[in-house]
Amino acid sequence: MRRIRHILKSRKRIARKRALIRWVIGVPAVALALILIILFCEKDGEGIPKALAAKSVALALKSPKELETWRTENKTSHFPAKSLGQWYVPYMDYLYDNGYFSEEETPAEEAYAEEMLTYGEAARIARAFSPSLEDRVGATRGNQNRHYPEEMWWLLYDSLLKEADPDGNVEKRTVCIYGTPENVPGTLPWTAHTNLGQVGFSGLALDGYMDHQLSVYLRGGEIIHVLEDQGGEVVYRNVWLLDGDESGLQVYVGDIERRLPFAQKLKGTEGYIHNLADVRLEDGKVTKVSVKKERLSGKLLSVQPDAVELEGYGMIPLDEECKILKAYGEMERQELSDVLVGYDIQEFVVAKGKVCAVLTVREFDPKTIRVLVMNENFEDIYHDVVTLSSDAPLTLAQGEQAWEVAAGEEVVFSPGDERLSAGRVIVTAAGGGEIRVCSMERSQGQPCYGGRLELVETGEGLVMVNELYLEDYLKKVIPSEMPPSYEQEALKAQAVCARTYAYMQIQSNTYSQYGAHVDDSTKFQVYNNQSSDGRTAEAVEKTYGKMLLYGGEPITTYYFSTSCGITTDNGVWGGDPEKTPYLISATLQPGRKALNLTDNGDFAAFIKKADYPSYDASFPYYRWTATTNANVLTANMGGIGQVEDIQVVERGAGGVAKKLLVKGTEGEKTISGQDRIRSVLWDASLTIYRNDGSKASGWRSLPSGFIAIEDAGKDDQGVRQFKIYGGGYGHGVGMSQNGAQGMAKEGATYEEILKFFYEGVAVEELKP
Repeated sequence: MRRIRHILKSRKRIARKRALIRWVIGVPAVALALILIILFCEKDGEGIPKALAAKSVALALKSPKELETWRTENKTSHFPAKSLGQWYVPYMDYLYDNGYFSEEETPAEEAYAEEMLTYGEAARIARAFSPSLEDRVGATRGNQNRHYPEEMWWLLYDSLLKEADPDGNVEKRTVCIYGTPENVPGTLPWTAHTNLGQVGFSGLALDGYMDHQLSVYLRGGEIIHVLEDQGGEVVYRNVWLLDGDESGLQVYVGDIERRLPFAQKLKGTEGYIHNLADVRLEDGKVTKVSVKKERLSGKLLSVQPDAVELEGYGMIPLDEECKILKAYGEMERQELSDVLVGYDIQEFVVAKGKVCAVLTVREFDPKTIRVLVMNENFEDIYHDVVTLSSDAPLTLAQGEQAWEVAAGEEVVFSPGDERLSAGRVIVTAAGGGEIRVCSMERSQGQPCYGGRLELVETGEGLVMVNELYLEDYLKKVIPSEMPPSYEQEALKAQAVCARTYAYMQIQSNTYSQYGAHVDDSTKFQVYNNQSSDGRTAEAVEKTYGKMLLYGGEPITTYYFSTSCGITTDNGVWGGDPEKTPYLISATLQPGRKALNLTDNGDFAAFIKKADYPSYDASFPYYRWTATTNANVLTANMGGIGQVEDIQVVERGAGGVAKKLLVKGTEGEKTISGQDRIRSVLWDASLTIYRNDGSKASGWRSLPSGFIAIEDAGKDDQGVRQFKIYGGGYGHGVGMSQNGAQGMAKEGATYEEILKFFYEGVAVEELKP
């Protein structure tokens, strides 16, 4: 029995040893098996689609607008025609063209675009930025084709941004989602309504984030990636309340109308309606409404990026989420740049000392215009000193303070003047008199201004703004833009053009930060450079209120001095001619004969005909010639060595030069745009020979872009010469002023002149 028990104990010990061995060997084996499963059986959901990765990289390098421009210029695609409508095509094309993707590794096909990014592809992208960034990917021979984890991609992306976007164009922003195409009918595909306005989200899924606040990567109005969902407890700030009842509110939030239900029924909502409010929501339901009822009104004097200047109140800061709304008619969201200075058509909702909303409550009536008066020779908008006087007593006002200056006395303002330290000073002359600016000269001498002058001190100097009636402004524009001796019908045509042009420019708000609509230089319309004249004043009065309308809306009435016998269209500045169908290319002859002069040979033959019949053929700049040389071109171009050849390689409507190819000993460049072409070809030391045999020098650019160029060989010093045959003076779009004069001499009325130069327009007053 003892022997049996001994044998049994021995067998148990052996069994325990074998079990221990199996356990020691088995645990690592199981662990190894799990690791292999993780490594080789990775789930697809852990990666990031190639298309989304491509979008994030492309937007790190370029803004959406820059990518759109690139796509327009680069008309070919790596993808087949059937795929060109896919959202990711421009992003992936950009990566293919710039070496971030290879078609051998990543074929340009829909199936591949929707697959997950691999370690190998991530490494290739990172390598294009720096070796250290490639090292962070962790690509090896064994994982080249494995999915690159999404979490690792966004960690890598943070480092990639430091290389690709040092200026921080890709921002981390907080976005509240007001609506998406899934839940707001009529919304454009891949577009969300948010507190930041409409933003794109191509390739992402945002429908489930309705009434949520998100932390995102954003560039140029396109969401790149959702970093975090911050939840469904949100406050919609500065919401306009349209209507409501005990069960909910109808609101204008962002740029859409929404129905927001109350978490609990609420009575007495009538006091909310037609007001601004902060609205708190939990899970899409309203839990609190904070109404903002304080409003200010008055003339808006200037608009800054973070403040508005209101007459009688001074500068008032803008709330961080200030809303700009058109509140008459159908509600519409606007931009700060749409807020017109110089009018009292807005109301300002204020809370805690800040403007929370600017409400445009009625249409503007263009009775007045505000002109920024440039310094002597129209060189700058800033003045070192301003000296004022008048034949009538002057009143200087600042807020509630005012002081008088006797008639004939001068008042001087310089930077640092205590009278300017508290803000804008408004100067008026008694009895509707004019204010003389003694500190500068115009062609007429010291200029005098009607209406009122406003002086503002800035860090660069003093700024002077003249506010006056639009019709009075035109009376000082016309003699500066067209000789008063011209035919009355030509002057009337000029008056209607100038009035329409001013109306459009008022809305452009170019100088809103200074409180002006336009300046008094050729950048807009030359104002008050010549003395007023009875004939030009009569032209303004006899066309009172008349403008050029196309489809009932005012047009942009470009005009210029002299044609070469034909006009061009809006494409001369890179615009789309179809958007301005009233600006056409036509010959200045009865019947407006159409000519195709886009071929160099055809245009050269046309421009060399000095006697080609045209309404403005008698004017000196109708035809002209000039000679430039390689030294001038080399100095103006730079970077291509000594210039050896130049040629127009693209012409627009009417034959105007749009692209110029310049070849040098060390390379070549293409110059685009007629303004740039005119300046590159010319120098003030050279001479222009006009059609009447007279000469002109001192010009900084050629008179027009209607040119043909011929190689004229070398001079005695071996410098290559280029003969230029040109015609016209100005950009060539819209009305030729001398053409209008020629037509008026032949008996045309101002309406006939205008309808000749602007296709399909009506000449009438704008109805409110």
